[in-house]
Amino acid sequence: MMEQPNLSYIYSMSGGDKDFEKKLINIIKAEFPEEKKTYYKNINSDNFNKASENVHKLKHKISILGLEKSYEMAVDYENNLKKASTVGRKDFDAILQLITDFINTL
Repeated sequence: MMEQPNLSYIYSMSGGDKDFEKKLINIIKAEFPEEKKTYYKNINSDNFNKASENVHKLKHKISILGLEKSYEMAVDYENNLKKASTVGRKDFDAILQLITDFINTL
């Protein structure tokens, strides 16, 4: 079972500042879909170097959402892409879908 995003992590990062909380959530909502789209474009064209750059950016969104295990998986997947391997792609795709579903509720 996949872990769920943890908004309390975002709130703790903000130090109770409601404006900062909103800013973090808005950054994820604004940037994540385009980063995900670019990742799929690069991975589907076997551009592993560019795809690993996309995973690096997506990894930060995963971290902000408090997805610790998913973050570790993203680190491993980024390293695999640097070696021109798509090992772990299915797991990473599942993480991206989880975040997509989550941000659609925000």
